[in-house]
Amino acid sequence: MDFKKDPKTKFRNIDKISRKEAREQVEALREGINYHDYLYYVKNSPRISDAKYDRLFKRLQELEKKYPGLADENSPTKRVGAEPEDKLKKTKHKAAMMSLNAALKEDGMKEFHRSVRQKLDGKPAYSAEPKFDGMSVEVIYKKGGFATGSTRGDGKKGEDITKNLKTIGSVLPRLRGKGKPPSLLSVRGEVLMRKKGFQELNRKRIEKGQDPFANPRNAAAGLLRQLDPQKVAGKPLDVYFYGILECRGEKIGSQSEALKKFNEWGLKTNPENRKCSSFRDLKNYHRRMAEKREKMDYEIDGIVAKVEKFSDRKKLGVRERSPRWAQAWKFKPKQEVTTLKEIAVQVGTTGMLTPVALLDPVDVGGVTISRATLHNEDEVREKDVRPGDKVKVERAGDVIPEVVKKVSKKGGKRGKKFKMPRKCPSCGSKVFREGAYYFCPAGLSCGAQMSGRIIHYASGEAMDIEHLGDRTVKEMVEKDMVKDVADIYGLKVRDLKKLEGFADKSAKKLRRSIQSSKKARLDTFLYALSIHHVGHHIARVIAEQYRTLEKIKKAEESDLRKIPEVGREIAKSVSRFFAEKDNIRILDKLGKAGVKVKKMPGKRKKKEFRGKTFVFTGELEDLTRDEAKEKVERSGGRAASSVSDNTDYLVVGEDPGSKLQRAKKHKVKIIKEKKFRKMLKT
Repeated sequence: MDFKKDPKTKFRNIDKISRKEAREQVEALREGINYHDYLYYVKNSPRISDAKYDRLFKRLQELEKKYPGLADENSPTKRVGAEPEDKLKKTKHKAAMMSLNAALKEDGMKEFHRSVRQKLDGKPAYSAEPKFDGMSVEVIYKKGGFATGSTRGDGKKGEDITKNLKTIGSVLPRLRGKGKPPSLLSVRGEVLMRKKGFQELNRKRIEKGQDPFANPRNAAAGLLRQLDPQKVAGKPLDVYFYGILECRGEKIGSQSEALKKFNEWGLKTNPENRKCSSFRDLKNYHRRMAEKREKMDYEIDGIVAKVEKFSDRKKLGVRERSPRWAQAWKFKPKQEVTTLKEIAVQVGTTGMLTPVALLDPVDVGGVTISRATLHNEDEVREKDVRPGDKVKVERAGDVIPEVVKKVSKKGGKRGKKFKMPRKCPSCGSKVFREGAYYFCPAGLSCGAQMSGRIIHYASGEAMDIEHLGDRTVKEMVEKDMVKDVADIYGLKVRDLKKLEGFADKSAKKLRRSIQSSKKARLDTFLYALSIHHVGHHIARVIAEQYRTLEKIKKAEESDLRKIPEVGREIAKSVSRFFAEKDNIRILDKLGKAGVKVKKMPGKRKKKEFRGKTFVFTGELEDLTRDEAKEKVERSGGRAASSVSDNTDYLVVGEDPGSKLQRAKKHKVKIIKEKKFRKMLKT
């Protein structure tokens, strides 16, 4: 029975066919429907009518209902939505999903190109691709079948949205192509919403009395994080794939090869992708895409240039959050004119005070803008904008609205010149100036900073409190359930059940997660405190120097400045944080709540792995691949991506790839993760 080229839609009565015939028909229908889904969603070239497709689909549904034993999680019928989730679970990515540095002007892109050329000592080729304004996801195929999918999240962990991704037509249930598929394929893609579909979706929402989505990106992100997949099914979502996070069983050496393989496997790639051999090519591509932008059926806000060869990418390396081998080049922002009504002052997560222009609502590139940043006091004075002025606003990077300049007009009363307040608008603490910016020092007790501070404290990279999401934290603060970060440890199950969406079971889960976060290593705790200028790396540098929290509390600014990599601004920020009485009060309160900060191990004097090369294969149980590599490098060793005669150890996790066979061939010592961790402690 062939439902590919010439599908028949006249079927015998379902009660008159045998189970064997039903099985054969189910398999043929699935193959045929998947094929026509591929033609429709990926190739954009349907070969059968919607009516014929619907009859095939309905027949498959009837057979699966009649014979539940023939059920398959990757059946096309599962696209219409599965059972709702209680809560989106966190899942580790196969490799870090890094963000991109971006250039807004040509000079910034030229600097990136110069840096790449210098480090590669040659003329690099680039893969140039549109920069989508959508939602980044990881999609994993195991042995050719769709297994799981997740949001980008913090780059290391994301939310499991497998059921929601299944409803998107361009996410194939099985990889296509000849030959054996990779045993594991983890790819990065961008889920987006077509402009036409976005307008239609908003029309339906308005007709139902619901608030419309602000833009296609927000619509896509909101739908993907739904707990009920049936609310996602049938929505105008699409996906383009553009990167490999991990691939076992297939050797791929460049971006062009990767995109070619994606096409062979049936993974949708963007037709605008181009290979560029010079900066002039990149510049021309940027210009062409900027000209085409408005005519395209989906939102893009720039282009991305990626070094073509994977071996070159390895030489260039990565920063903490972004690769050195790729950069975005944004388009010129969209601008409109409106009236500035008032200038308010906003207090951010780190206590930074920012002047905000409150505007007469205006549409800028399809998004209604009613407020825009003015950055700092100096900029307000330089632009001389006041309440009552006509101003030009733009979506900087097509995301953050910004006041560009005052538009001259005759007549009309202007408001007073703006002055930054000398006390925090939220808590009344005396603010301090650092460069062009003002800050509130009461970090752990200032109400305006509270939500952001707790969200950061609970994040996966900090204290890692599962089930405590942004929305939940904001509701806790709004309902006065917490007045500082230490209060979260005093919350009972009965308190948590008052939160929206929390029943007995979910409240108990959250409380367990909060209580289990009471032990943290010093560098992690230091990062969790949201001290201005103190990211992961600096937190570790300071923690390794002082080793206990008590010693850091007593550290003078002059002593902190003696630490390599700790400059004047960082030292001043840390010293000021621990000099603030309210911050010390909250730290004491955290201690009384049972939070124990573990002593930081000192810098390794013995470099146990000096001169040793490690390679990793398979999925590690307790470490991400990046964490394992970092531990090797901190111990003086080298973490390589492929096995060779120079490899000393292959660390094997679950479901190892072809590296295992190569290691045996080269007589490399093979160890398991447990042994690797034991070696680290010696």
